[in-house]
Amino acid sequence: MNKNSKIYVAGHQGLVGSAIWKNLQAKGYTNLLGRTHNELDLMDSNAVAKFFEKEKPEYVFLAAAHVGGIIANNTYRADFIYKNLQIQNNVIGESWKQGVKKLLFLGSTCIYPKEAPQPMPENSLLTSPLEYTNEPYAIAKIAGLKMCESFNLQYGTNFIAVMPTNLYGPNDNFDLEKSHVLPAMIRKMYLAKWLMSGNWEAIRQDFNKRPVGAISGESSQEKIAQVLKKQGISSDTLELWGTGKPMREFLWSEEMADACVFIMESVDFDDLKGDKKEVRNCHINIGTGKEISIRDLAYLIKEIVGYTGKITFDASKPDGTMRKLTDVSKLHALGWQHKVEIEEGVERMADWYTSTR
Repeated sequence: MNKNSKIYVAGHQGLVGSAIWKNLQAKGYTNLLGRTHNELDLMDSNAVAKFFEKEKPEYVFLAAAHVGGIIANNTYRADFIYKNLQIQNNVIGESWKQGVKKLLFLGSTCIYPKEAPQPMPENSLLTSPLEYTNEPYAIAKIAGLKMCESFNLQYGTNFIAVMPTNLYGPNDNFDLEKSHVLPAMIRKMYLAKWLMSGNWEAIRQDFNKRPVGAISGESSQEKIAQVLKKQGISSDTLELWGTGKPMREFLWSEEMADACVFIMESVDFDDLKGDKKEVRNCHINIGTGKEISIRDLAYLIKEIVGYTGKITFDASKPDGTMRKLTDVSKLHALGWQHKVEIEEGVERMADWYTSTR
């Protein structure tokens, strides 16, 4: 990529897309292209076709996706497979039609089997069944990966797929029902802290910034308390889903963005496919190669937030996959490694959350 190349970041206001946008700007790229959902609905094939025909981007980061945590994935199964397939088909298809020089597709490590070896290497893809709760989302991401691979093999495109581990960082989703575990836990911990101290002003401010359904900071204290109770938040206890035993790997989103830009700048499909008769598993895992239990993460967040109440775990709720550690040896061999460890990242995340509520 040249510094004045036209680069389209799909999903440029989301967790990943905004971090990629910021990273590109910091590295001197001046011709960035972004559209909000209101400006361009990526599920609308006609709108996407018109956009690509008019703008003709040279490079594309496909960071737009319909995402959520374990509750959302298991509840809105049709939405997760349908919306993600639509977005991917439209953007990848139009990138091929309009001659995009290079595309980076962002997937997820949930593509790997529930019983994949740990850490999970790229070649464990499709070797056994997926974890049930996020199977529709995982299948959509596998389809996107295979679309990139197949267009490359049939049409000679340079579309690369990367599979990031669990991400967190600025502009994360803190929705109490649809967010991923780390941001949800940070918000719940703050709400539990404020409820324990009777700081309803802080709670109302939080609900005004991020309403829960129809409940905002202007709602009655009784209705807000009902929402808090539903989320496991009481005057002296925070109850979290599952046993707390699952191990998870977390990567600071701005480092994920740096890895993505690094790959776009220096890695091509030809570098990944080798000379095998059957070309597959050319995607790249992006992560830290380190993990922490959900229980230990909860107590780390508790310490950083300053919550002094009790934490309990509801073992009747699903845990999801017990381990999801990525094998990042391919990424390291290509020349990129992470720097932000989980303790520093959670502190940054907590600071960002309180500064934007």
